[in-house]
Amino acid sequence: MTQTLSDPVAANLEVTRPEGGVRRTRLREFQAQLVERMQAAQRGDFTQVNQLGIMVGQVRYLLELREAGEIVSASSLTNVPLTKEWYVGLSNIRGNLTSVVDLPRFQGNEGTKLDNACRIVAFAPVLAFNSGLLVSQVLGLRNIAEMEEVVSDEGLSEKHVWLQCKYRDRDGNIWHKLSLAALVQDQEFLQIGL
Repeated sequence: MTQTLSDPVAANLEVTRPEGGVRRTRLREFQAQLVERMQAAQRGDFTQVNQLGIMVGQVRYLLELREAGEIVSASSLTNVPLTKEWYVGLSNIRGNLTSVVDLPRFQGNEGTKLDNACRIVAFAPVLAFNSGLLVSQVLGLRNIAEMEEVVSDEGLSEKHVWLQCKYRDRDGNIWHKLSLAALVQDQEFLQIGL
């Protein structure tokens, strides 16, 4: 399938859209590369300072690859009665029941809108905490060595020690570095019951 661009400068150019099978192949290749890099990071083989970029609501976060586990669709969540509103429910990830948390609600903000783009980023097995975050979108790998650390007058919240620092990328986007290891030490995070 081809489509002619409407830009007058590029009117003579044609854009070729890949067929569905080609797109699926590219997506599988990307997913395989991402899994390979995450496994290399967990083994300690990865020398670059890469982070997994995720979007939760309208906020961008960076996760250490060693702390991030499997990424799955958020399509099948089971509600758990008598839990706090930020505790979204349980998901079956490869035969393991995984608790799913909505981080904005946990922070006291409006919750993440559940749609087809939402994913669950499970915590890595090294954290020994069977949980995951509900994310609006997985943005792929980011290199913080190519970002600028943002120093804020207000500083980071002492209440949320798991939010470590902020970075600005080349496009001006602000990223919050999120430590899942610190999050699982937060006593409020551990108390899901009403």
